[in-house]
Amino acid sequence: MSGSRRDFIKISALSAAGLLLGGHYVQSAMSGKKSAGNLGSAVPLRTPTYCEVCFWQCAGWVYKNEKGDIQKVVGNDDDPNCNGRLCPRGTGGVGMYHDEDRLKTPLLRIKDQDGNQTFTEVSWEEAFDFIAERLQKIKEEHGPECIALFTHGSGGNYWGNMLKAFGSSNIAAPSYSQCRGPREVAFITTFGDGLNSPEPLDIRDTRCLVLIGSHLGENMHNGQVQEMSDAIDKGAAIITVDPRYSTAASKSKFWLPIKPATDIALLLSWIREIINNGWYDKEYINQYAYGFEELKNHVQPFTPEWAYGITTIRPEQIRETAREMANAAPSVIIHPGRHVTWYGDDTQRLRAVAILNALLGSWGRRGGFFIPEKKSVPEYPHPPYPAPRRTWREAMNGKYPLADLALASGVCDATIPSPDLDCSIKAWIVNGTNLIMTLPDQKKTIDAINNLELMVVVDTMPMEITGYADVVLPECTYLERWDDLRVAQGRNSSVALRMPAAEPKYNTKPAYWMAKEVAIRLGLGAYFAWETFEEKLDWQLKQIGSSLEEMKRIGVKNLPREFDDLFFAPGDDHEFYTNTGKIELYSTALAAEGFDPMPVYTPHMEPPAGYYHLNYGRAPMHTFSRTANNPNLVDLMDENTVWVNPKVANEWGLTNGQPVYLENQDGVIAKFPVKVRVTERIRFDSVYIVHGFGHADKKLSRAYGKGASDADLITRVLMDPIMGGTGMRGNFVTFRFNKESEVQS
Repeated sequence: MSGSRRDFIKISALSAAGLLLGGHYVQSAMSGKKSAGNLGSAVPLRTPTYCEVCFWQCAGWVYKNEKGDIQKVVGNDDDPNCNGRLCPRGTGGVGMYHDEDRLKTPLLRIKDQDGNQTFTEVSWEEAFDFIAERLQKIKEEHGPECIALFTHGSGGNYWGNMLKAFGSSNIAAPSYSQCRGPREVAFITTFGDGLNSPEPLDIRDTRCLVLIGSHLGENMHNGQVQEMSDAIDKGAAIITVDPRYSTAASKSKFWLPIKPATDIALLLSWIREIINNGWYDKEYINQYAYGFEELKNHVQPFTPEWAYGITTIRPEQIRETAREMANAAPSVIIHPGRHVTWYGDDTQRLRAVAILNALLGSWGRRGGFFIPEKKSVPEYPHPPYPAPRRTWREAMNGKYPLADLALASGVCDATIPSPDLDCSIKAWIVNGTNLIMTLPDQKKTIDAINNLELMVVVDTMPMEITGYADVVLPECTYLERWDDLRVAQGRNSSVALRMPAAEPKYNTKPAYWMAKEVAIRLGLGAYFAWETFEEKLDWQLKQIGSSLEEMKRIGVKNLPREFDDLFFAPGDDHEFYTNTGKIELYSTALAAEGFDPMPVYTPHMEPPAGYYHLNYGRAPMHTFSRTANNPNLVDLMDENTVWVNPKVANEWGLTNGQPVYLENQDGVIAKFPVKVRVTERIRFDSVYIVHGFGHADKKLSRAYGKGASDADLITRVLMDPIMGGTGMRGNFVTFRFNKESEVQS
């Protein structure tokens, strides 16, 4: 093959109608109709669903007109995740269904007559036969554990079931090592429990909410945004720590425009102030905490004056905000955030957040963190999984000992041959995640892809990752399919149903059907023993006292609490699943692995002259890179801008709306220019862009070339040694007025 083993192929090379092979498309569109679970002729005008546009998975109702065309999606009043109100993303989900740029039929990578790589359309049967043959060959030559799954979204359950049945446990979600992993490990090592999703925050009853690097309201965690609004109405104080004047900052009593990469210094100073002034919850700490004296001695050097020299936050502001938290305690929340992979010391930063919450007595208290409940729904019966000969941990060579889930970046690393590995990963199944814009260091990701023997990509849209696939499987949207039940934790556990509101468009299929068909070809049909997906759902629902018939009517079922109280008070017995059985201010688990048992501040690299910290975030109408082509949401925001402080704009001669290229510290230039937004709402040492723009595939007709991709510019990755999180905010950018050299691809 020309170029690398696997060249990037623009799917737009195929005709827009998807008819390169004429009648072959029509034949393949007819195959598998019955087994994919069709609706039949009687389609109700209102069907239940839960949203797939983001991970919050709000439950709703899909409404259609008399012709059966999907018109709108609205929230389900009984759903605790949304309380009947969807965010812009949720209401815009209809755009996914109507988007004419969707993937339409299975595609297979081949060589054309000139020896160039291209895609050809194939039937579902041909695609599945090809995948099964390649997987079987890899199993025989290397072992099934040399196959990995990257996943985000509902389809991961089915592909994961198939992979575990095949003998591999290499199942990784970027949402762990690229997003929330350090937070989970920090809270587990402190309280013995992680936070999961939705986080168990009693925001509606809090008296003080501290947002440290959390853009609540722009990242649209629906239930939390609603509760924050209610809390503000009731007089709660909001403290926002952010180099940028975010939407949340505009609603805050205090905005602390911190110098990037110095958050641990501020947190340590807050901890010192609360201890030294006796503002901590003494009864709570005496009963439940371990290591208080060690912590007290540890933080003595970290005065507000010391922190001021690092963070640029004035000592009186540090003292005043610490007092604000203490006055509200225990109804106070230092928000743990969601995307927390920043600077490589992220587990320790989130440890400081957890410790601060513990000192104020907010864990397990009204207005702080409640004790969540999540109902367990039995799996449909299947044989036990074989024990894999090797797991993802072997590929880490002893690194990241406290990671409790497979690391997407680690699996990527283990795909590049190395003498340290018994077997490099040979095949990827990529479900619903655009790894080119999700994993940091695109060059390494592409290097890993070029060492694969097989890559299968399952998606609804021609995202960049599809251009590197051997096989592309077009999934129908969440509005056109059945899926596993959404079982959400919360004050009460809730179960939500997703059922198809319309037949799948084009030649697209649900992931559960794809995984089952491949499993059958691998001799693993017993792991998908149900005849129809409805049969599987009905069996599961009956185990928890419901039925598919009931759930079609109500959409969401809230289950009564069966276990602990929602909160506990000092004096109550409470077990913490740590080594000491207490809240560990001094972490014995970290100490045992040779890590600092209490957080420390380490200075980070400063930007070179003429460069600025690259900060990135979310917008309320977009999710990651997956919605930048959605026709409904593009109407709300079609491209990002780069926020630049007026002082910097004056130095560079930049004006509002002026297009510039961003170049990072390694000489990598973003593929497309981005327009300047001159604003006082960003520090002079930083710039800011919304993540998810700058798509490079022309098949994404609305998203192509719109704005800049921060993913292009994240080439410096700061690894968290505790759990393998990929710190991505250690990159710096400068401005180019034109593209004088070729952009790194």
